[in-house]
Amino acid sequence: LTEELLSLPQIMHDLAEAQQRTEQRVEELAEAQRRTEQHLADLVAAQWRTEQRIGRLQDDVDDLKGVVMEERYYRRASSYFSRLVRRSQVISGNELTALLAEAVARGALSEEGADEIGWADVVVRGQRRDDGTDLYLVVEVSWGVGTSDVERAVRRAALLAQTGVQTLPVVAGDHIIDEAAELCRAMRVWQVLDERVITPSAA
Repeated sequence: LTEELLSLPQIMHDLAEAQQRTEQRVEELAEAQRRTEQHLADLVAAQWRTEQRIGRLQDDVDDLKGVVMEERYYRRASSYFSRLVRRSQVISGNELTALLAEAVARGALSEEGADEIGWADVVVRGQRRDDGTDLYLVVEVSWGVGTSDVERAVRRAALLAQTGVQTLPVVAGDHIIDEAAELCRAMRVWQVLDERVITPSAA
């Protein structure tokens, strides 16, 4: 037998061992890949949970900003709304309750309507600057004014008007989104953004 033929069994044995080592390495790589994929999946889940917590935290911060903003407009109504009415005065909870109860008693307003008005952020009474007649501002306050704020101001002002008083829907805040500003123009809602007063025609 030639030397090549005689060495063939050893060559086959070496090839088999190499194949076994290759398969072992492939299995190790596959296991490493599975661990990597699991690790990535864990990271994605952790990222999602983090984003959820950040989102809730942002909502809480926005709510807190809204509360602070509402308190600011409540305390300084005479300054913020002086361009809309003269002698502006915030209606206290007791005054508003009495006004609504009287309207409900004479059938001018439903209980549900009275409850809805009661949720208004600020109600201001004053006199129109052009003719001096009494006017009630129904104000919805948000840090960032959205379309839902505009809709609530319109709805609650319309309900309060059922009691027999003249009303004006107003939204107030730090800023307003474009869609809400457009809705203000369409629904004749005034804007008070910090120290700026924007008429519906300029919304």
